[in-house]
Amino acid sequence: MTSYRVALSPTLLAEVEDFLTDRGTHGIEGTGLVACTRSEDDSWVARSFIAPEQRAHRSGSGCWVEVTDAGKRQLAAALRSGERYLVRIHSHPGEAFHSATDDRNPALTFIGALSVVVPYFGLGLRRGLDACAVLRLTTAGWQPVDGDRRAWLRAGTAWESAC
Repeated sequence: MTSYRVALSPTLLAEVEDFLTDRGTHGIEGTGLVACTRSEDDSWVARSFIAPEQRAHRSGSGCWVEVTDAGKRQLAAALRSGERYLVRIHSHPGEAFHSATDDRNPALTFIGALSVVVPYFGLGLRRGLDACAVLRLTTAGWQPVDGDRRAWLRAGTAWESAC
């Protein structure tokens, strides 16, 4: 699977924003995966955002989250027949970029997977998708899809209106 388009609804995006900004009010990052089903036109529709159990860590060199073993089981149990996790959405405390930690600890590892990095502990979603880093996993690693975002990710009203 290397070519697809994922549609995210405004309701799902609001759920993501609520989760990430709630975590951000505590000065911590958050992460989750988007479960998708294939539509008739061969694109994918996001069904749910799964925020598994996770532990936040902070140190002098930064902050990160770790999905616990229980969280990994939650992710496995939440996926229904015919669904796939195609998108990881996670927050960073500052600017949106794919960090070396993100590269070393990928939640999705198949070619074509998407990663959305939301800046400012989730507050970046208020500024739309352009405030976020959107990357796609290729054989050369995670690559930005800046000029080609809508070819991979179509977002609900709140994100698309800011694009």
